[in-house]
Amino acid sequence: MAELLSIKEASQWASEYLEKNVTTSNISYLIQYGRIKKIGDNGSTQVYKEELIDYYKDQKKSRQEEWKEQLGSDLNWALSFEQYKEAETTKHVHRLHPYKGKFIPQLVEYFLDDHKDKFKKEVYFKPSDIVYDPFSGSGTTMVQACELGIHSIGNDVSAFNALIGNCKVTKYNLVDVQTEIIRISKSLKAFLLDHKTLEFEERLLKELYEFNNKYFPVPEYKYKVKRKEIDENKYGEEKEREFQPIFNNLVKEYNIKLRQDKEDTFLDKWYTQHIRDEIQFVFNETKKIQNSDTKKIVSVILSRTIRSCRATTHADLATLLEPITSTYYCGKHGKMCKPLFSILKWWETYSKDTIKRLAQYDKIRTNAFHTCLTGDSRNIDIVEELKKINPGFSKLVEKQKIKGIFSSPPYVGLIDYHEQHAYAYDLFGFERKDELEIGPLFKGQGREAKQSYVEGISAVLNNAKRFFVDDYDVFLVANDKYNMYPIIAKNAGMKIVNQYKRPVLNRTEKDKGAYSEIIFHLKSIV
Repeated sequence: MAELLSIKEASQWASEYLEKNVTTSNISYLIQYGRIKKIGDNGSTQVYKEELIDYYKDQKKSRQEEWKEQLGSDLNWALSFEQYKEAETTKHVHRLHPYKGKFIPQLVEYFLDDHKDKFKKEVYFKPSDIVYDPFSGSGTTMVQACELGIHSIGNDVSAFNALIGNCKVTKYNLVDVQTEIIRISKSLKAFLLDHKTLEFEERLLKELYEFNNKYFPVPEYKYKVKRKEIDENKYGEEKEREFQPIFNNLVKEYNIKLRQDKEDTFLDKWYTQHIRDEIQFVFNETKKIQNSDTKKIVSVILSRTIRSCRATTHADLATLLEPITSTYYCGKHGKMCKPLFSILKWWETYSKDTIKRLAQYDKIRTNAFHTCLTGDSRNIDIVEELKKINPGFSKLVEKQKIKGIFSSPPYVGLIDYHEQHAYAYDLFGFERKDELEIGPLFKGQGREAKQSYVEGISAVLNNAKRFFVDDYDVFLVANDKYNMYPIIAKNAGMKIVNQYKRPVLNRTEKDKGAYSEIIFHLKSIV
């Protein structure tokens, strides 16, 4: 007879079996997502021990052992930071806005702080030093430098990236920010009273709840899909068609306009008409804010909201295949889902979250200088650009010089850094500089693209050297599968003095396979 375990007993068994802590929440997750079968009702839920063994047997070998077999024994597992939960790798202001391709703050902190270990045998940066990030992206290096009392300069060719980075390290009047958020939220709710959007969504959610409970019961449905007792594609398409008349009737009843009249821009194509109207309303209210710092952070909240309200499926948030304006079967959640028809929920959620994160960061930040410049890091004059924004910081750079770099350059042919935030460029009117990106997706990964990439990164390093101390330290995080960085170092008059090969565990891509990157440590040849 098959042995049954309670949730608590399953947790204890799995912890002993794997020799690591497996919580009752971990077991409940397996039940909810159909990995193992639920026996009994809530309060007396049990699971089959045999199913636990089947699920966990492949995890008996540690991920460290498995990855080292695939990626090589030189993998530095200390730099995996696997001990940190997602809440710690996205702590405080690091999660103010989504951004593809950013590194985790613990990696930056490891090289900037004053600790030593068997891998990091020297201290490279100390408080009051200046660190430079020529590919600032979302500003992770600046944020961590500010925590450690290290002055930081970021630089990015994307005006929107620079806005995100600067917003993360700005010190705000949080009372003013909260006051403006409350004002805009009240205005948005008043605006929505003149529409039937929220009433429509409430009715739609009620219909979906009843439909999903009937045809996609949790966790039974997912359990059967996992064991191929249900053909998910066929069943999902069938239920999609079955729900469509319900959706169509509600759209007609509430006179919901699903598509905009034109699709000329990103905002035209990827948002329903009602969402687009609300975006414009909040944007107009944001323009009324007098305090420029408050206006910028509220703009970032709006941008984060806009990104979450695109007319796409939950499975395609990162890729954007085709706009969707109707209910659909969602493979990610195993039920019928819907696109959004109002921004209110996300606007309120992100507003509250942003205030909380800014307050958290206020408690640990220092008074170090920190600025992200907008420009081409191949030729930007750091001192002259700083003079326009912060003359005091500019004088410090002239006198003290920059101690070095910690940065993650773009990977060749992987991401279009402007296109990932196309909605923000449309709304805020920033000038796009796609042609100045180094290694963008649209150039591919052919020979010419690689050559252009090598020339671009080399030029960035050569330009930055003009502002460095003599004994500088440059750290570049890269997955150098084309072996370009030895050439880049040579072109920049530098030598690679060390390499740290780290496993990348916290990837958002669908491919969760073994993957590593290298932190190259470069110094002057002389």
